[in-house]
Amino acid sequence: MSLLMPDSGLLFWMVLSFGIVFFVLAKFGFPVITKMVNERKEYIDHSLVIAKEANEQLAHIKAEGETILAKAHEEQNVILKEAAATRERIVREAKEQARLEGEKLMAEVRQQIKMEKEDAIRDIRRQVAILSVDIAEKILRKNLDSEEEQMEMIDRMLDELTGSNNQ
Repeated sequence: MSLLMPDSGLLFWMVLSFGIVFFVLAKFGFPVITKMVNERKEYIDHSLVIAKEANEQLAHIKAEGETILAKAHEEQNVILKEAAATRERIVREAKEQARLEGEKLMAEVRQQIKMEKEDAIRDIRRQVAILSVDIAEKILRKNLDSEEEQMEMIDRMLDELTGSNNQ
């Protein structure tokens, strides 16, 4: 017997045992393996479809997020513009109110100055009237005969009055 050439009996039993094993595997093993491979293929195909849908949803969500973000930026700009307009309106109203208050205060001050001026003029007139009456009284008390004495008396009284007013 040669090592490279098997005996015919051995060859027969090897073919027979291979046929039996092949038949058992073909009948019971290969369908199970094929079924498992097909199930695995279907699972992978299904997973790929789900992944593709997930990618599409992710892209849709990303686009939606960008749209929402753009809208938020637009709303932010609108709110900022409204806030700036409101601020300007408030500042303008405050300036107008301050101007009106200033005009009101100026009118009150002018009125007060006018009243004080009128009071001062009345007081001066009253003092002039009193002084005139005092001078006339003093002149009348003294019976002055000559015109020279009258003029001297008037000058002296005027000097007294101007002297007392300057102090």
